[in-house]
Amino acid sequence: MSLAKQKRMGKTTFLLLLPIAIFIISVSIGRYPVSIDSLFSALWAQLTGNPMETAQLALIRVRLPRNILAMIVGASLSLSGAVYQGLFKNPVVSPDLLGASSGASFGAALAILLGARAAGIQFFSFLGGIIAVVIVALMNNVISKRSSSIVNLILCGMLISSLFNAFVSFIKFIADTDTKLPAITFWLMGSLSATTLKELHVFWLFLPAAIILILVRWKVNLLSLGDEEAHMLGVNVRFYRWLIIGCATLLTSLSVSVSGNIGWIGLVVPHFARMVTGSNYGRLLPVSLLIGSAFMLLVDTVARMLLTVEVPLSIITAIVGAPFFFFLLVRFRKGFI
Repeated sequence: MSLAKQKRMGKTTFLLLLPIAIFIISVSIGRYPVSIDSLFSALWAQLTGNPMETAQLALIRVRLPRNILAMIVGASLSLSGAVYQGLFKNPVVSPDLLGASSGASFGAALAILLGARAAGIQFFSFLGGIIAVVIVALMNNVISKRSSSIVNLILCGMLISSLFNAFVSFIKFIADTDTKLPAITFWLMGSLSATTLKELHVFWLFLPAAIILILVRWKVNLLSLGDEEAHMLGVNVRFYRWLIIGCATLLTSLSVSVSGNIGWIGLVVPHFARMVTGSNYGRLLPVSLLIGSAFMLLVDTVARMLLTVEVPLSIITAIVGAPFFFFLLVRFRKGFI
């Protein structure tokens, strides 16, 4: 076995074990630390149906689902950001480019204003993200009937994002300042504090979308060359572009619906993965998924451990993401990635 292949296998093993290791550590620490033995005994009791202590029940029903959901959210946002950066040939693209995050935020804010419960807020948020991107697609179709222009898509996405952000601002303006406005504001800043076993149903939507993006990752390489080049190489540009946008929209809307609006992950993590594995999307997408899940676990752990009250996730991701992005600007001063 060559030295290069050994290094590649070692790097792959490390990236696979990283989220698992961070997951075990994150589940074990908290306001009430849990030993590794207690963790495995609680899991065994859950599997065998044996009675559990109160601490074990809290571990299985609260902390464990929260960590799993953090991994799903981190993987979703990172994967979406990576495919968007390749699809739109732009290194500063993030998953909210086509308005999915703004639409999901509007849906959640509207649901909170109407007094919906947690399930209703998630549904309205998810639906809002999907509707926003559908509107972008319809607008793009009106502008470009014969072809789907990347520039038109971006402009339509900016327009819809601005519009839905205005709707969110209007809802905040008319919301009750004692009850509804604080709830909307806190939700928009991102949190996993209310996670229970019920929220893990999103895994069954995350799984097929993520699998499809991983399977078509080689097409992202070709699409990043441009429409004409990809078409000459036998790629159905329109089909694969909208397939990728649809899956990325599903993942983004899903993430925002269960965790609120968390910025920077979809922008920064793909660049970090690119530094590790290069610009080949065949390797970049799986690595982005793994690093994103591990990074989100770290962020959520810091959020619940840093202060006596839980810190919103978007604050921590911005504090970490902005300096890292500046580092990228300095490193690639002659031509950004």
